[in-house]
Amino acid sequence: MNFRELGGRLRQVLRDTAVCIDHIGSTSIPDLPAKDIIDMQVTVADLDDPAIVEKLVGAGYEMRLEYGRDEYIGISNPDSLELRKRYCREPEGQRRTNIHIRQDGRFNQRYPLLFRDYLRAHPIMRDGYALIKMRLAEIFPDSIEGYLYIKDPLMDMLFAAVQEWAQATNWQPDEAYR
Repeated sequence: MNFRELGGRLRQVLRDTAVCIDHIGSTSIPDLPAKDIIDMQVTVADLDDPAIVEKLVGAGYEMRLEYGRDEYIGISNPDSLELRKRYCREPEGQRRTNIHIRQDGRFNQRYPLLFRDYLRAHPIMRDGYALIKMRLAEIFPDSIEGYLYIKDPLMDMLFAAVQEWAQATNWQPDEAYR
């Protein structure tokens, strides 16, 4: 199953609870090597809406409460609403999917969309990102924590350039992959 099929199923479950469902992560960027895992972002109007969890759990999605916030070196307040999220995994028997649920207009909702579109627009940055990911996978073949320990702060540092690009181009999310 591809993003369109998985996203369509998710849309059927969430209906109007989801503002939009976006393809994010490495599989959303053409010519970027990626694991066979689809990353999606569900944007919602209110992260605390109980219908979100009710609908997802009722349809067999696995909520993972331990992933209730994102990390970003530019926001040090661990309780910042800008980093809150919900996270779930696919129903049993479906292609591996990471589903990040974030509130519309928050920093962490915009971050993966901006990064996705920036890497699509800048092949040298895309290729450099691919090289970093491959080398980290070589260094940390059995440790996702070690891999993320290096990759995440590096991406946060690069985000300043991403934000400048977004401002200079009057960036809007790419509708083609929604």
